[in-house]
Amino acid sequence: MQPFSPSALEKIPALAKLLADAAAARALENAMLVEVPAQTTLFRQGDACDNYLIVLEGSVKVFARSEQGREIVLYHIDDGGSCVLTTSCLFAHSPYPAEGVSETALKAVAIPVRVFERALEESVALREFVFNTYSERLSRLITLVQQIAFERIDVRLARYLVRNAGQQIGLTHQNLAEELGTAREVVSRHLKDFESNGWLQLGRGRIEVIDAVGLQQRIDLLLSQ
Repeated sequence: MQPFSPSALEKIPALAKLLADAAAARALENAMLVEVPAQTTLFRQGDACDNYLIVLEGSVKVFARSEQGREIVLYHIDDGGSCVLTTSCLFAHSPYPAEGVSETALKAVAIPVRVFERALEESVALREFVFNTYSERLSRLITLVQQIAFERIDVRLARYLVRNAGQQIGLTHQNLAEELGTAREVVSRHLKDFESNGWLQLGRGRIEVIDAVGLQQRIDLLLSQ
């Protein structure tokens, strides 16, 4: 970690308003800058939570791992975002229940827990940012749980592909399985089915959707059954 310059927030609109709040600005003056390369483990299950983290540049993958080693991606954190599990752990003074890994080179600001707690009491702007981010991420997590519990895996896979249509998806079948919380073999079987219908083209470590309309029609058909 190294000293952090609060002016770095100016280029992120969602964070710039923190600089105008005196209590938030004081907290940021006591923060540290975190810079790590891609594929760095930021926290593991059971680790203590000592800082409130805000991503400035890059992406973080937060995931849970079963005793058998299977992973499911809970969410990704991009520029200007924070981690709902970090917030929850700071509030409850509990350890992390999942893991976080940088997907790209990462810059983040780390506010020490005691500084964060004091600033949260004093700063309206920081409270709004923390709770708005927390609520949004929690809502997405609830949606994820509902999808896993109640939706077919082929529907969830097709939806993921439709959302990312128009670009080459640089993910392996294993990566997709982790995103969706299922087995690689299941993903591979459905991808081959989609390819045989002419909706996508598979390559080594990449997937290209060539008929998003056809995929959406499959989704609509499956949901109507």
